[in-house]
Amino acid sequence: MRGNLIRTYSELIKLPTFQERFDYLKLGGTVGEDTFGFRRYLNQKFYMSPQWKQLRDEIIVRDNGCELALPDMPIMGKVYIHHLNPMTIDDVQYLSPLLTDPENLVCVSYEMHNAIHYGDISKVDHGMAVRTPNDMCPWRSRND
Repeated sequence: MRGNLIRTYSELIKLPTFQERFDYLKLGGTVGEDTFGFRRYLNQKFYMSPQWKQLRDEIIVRDNGCELALPDMPIMGKVYIHHLNPMTIDDVQYLSPLLTDPENLVCVSYEMHNAIHYGDISKVDHGMAVRTPNDMCPWRSRND
């Protein structure tokens, strides 16, 4: 199903550099052994669940909204939560514990998510982002 490699958040955060973390997570151009295709509604239903939405918020707080949980790389756009071990149709249908295990989740940008899945890191900005007051606070305006 997943091969022998099980990636974990605990192992990921031991890696000090962006490149090491990317190399640990990259999937070599494949999304997974079993893709969702016409059954995409299955994972979308999961992502709309209250349980996922709460867990998503907890992961963003844990990682401080930073790319690959690197403290000097805040994500300036939408934050995505990446499953370190790609989820399968069976995972969703049978509610595998891997779906909601924080050890299987990390914050990424859209570009990083695609780079991990498809191997093209050229579109990922791995430089330092400039932070502004309240840029991570959804209930406050940047002008407050």
